[in-house]
Amino acid sequence: MIVVGEKINTSRKSIAEAVEKRDVDFIVKVAQAQVDAGATYIDVNAGTLLEEEIDALCWLVQTVQGAIDIPLSLDSPNPAALAEAIKLHNGEPMINSISLEKDRLDALLPIVTLQPCAVVALCMAETSMPTTTEERVEVGSELIDKLTDSGVMLEKIYVDPLVQPVSVDTNMGVATLGAIDQIMGKYVGVNTICGLSNISYGLPERKLINRNFLALAIAHGLNSAILDPTDNLIMATMYTVEMLMGKDEYCGNYIDAYEKGIISKQ
Repeated sequence: MIVVGEKINTSRKSIAEAVEKRDVDFIVKVAQAQVDAGATYIDVNAGTLLEEEIDALCWLVQTVQGAIDIPLSLDSPNPAALAEAIKLHNGEPMINSISLEKDRLDALLPIVTLQPCAVVALCMAETSMPTTTEERVEVGSELIDKLTDSGVMLEKIYVDPLVQPVSVDTNMGVATLGAIDQIMGKYVGVNTICGLSNISYGLPERKLINRNFLALAIAHGLNSAILDPTDNLIMATMYTVEMLMGKDEYCGNYIDAYEKGIISKQ
């Protein structure tokens, strides 16, 4: 399972303050904790800083990569910020995200084809948010085709079926799971990814909901997720479900997680 550590995001007050103060030690500490907990990528997002976003995102890239040795997920709604940040990234980053919205698609296609990178393909069309499985699969398929036609390798594409809160519509979880299942079956070699926490928005005991949704999503084929890797309970769920789904040879990852204390000793 590919884990994108979500904690370096200026929507969190402590991160926003650290970025504004250019507090290297604080940011590095948050990044390193996620690496130690098992993250594959570290997400960096300065989107709430608006006019300062480009400078802040570039600073985050240099700061985090100066201290850790795993790649970053460059996360922004602003193609200009992504274009500048990718220039500073050492190695192959993840770009989060491209969609079928015309302005965004036109701006980001040259960026994601300029150098090797993983790319999150968000199932968002020009006119509306998808609500059904079928709409998600249709948009995801069109995005995959556009990316591969432009030279992006299928295994570098991470389709995000756009998780929406079940508090708004109780069918949203089912629609997302169906899309994961169909996309993974239709395009062998592609990846699916999601931000888990959206599913539980507006409800109590959100971490409980997120953990259970992760288990269901893995069972439907999800192979990457944006989450908090320092949350032992959600990581324990991930390792356990992958083992039970036959995705952990000789139960090695599960046993390692147990020995590290991620899976609590009873």
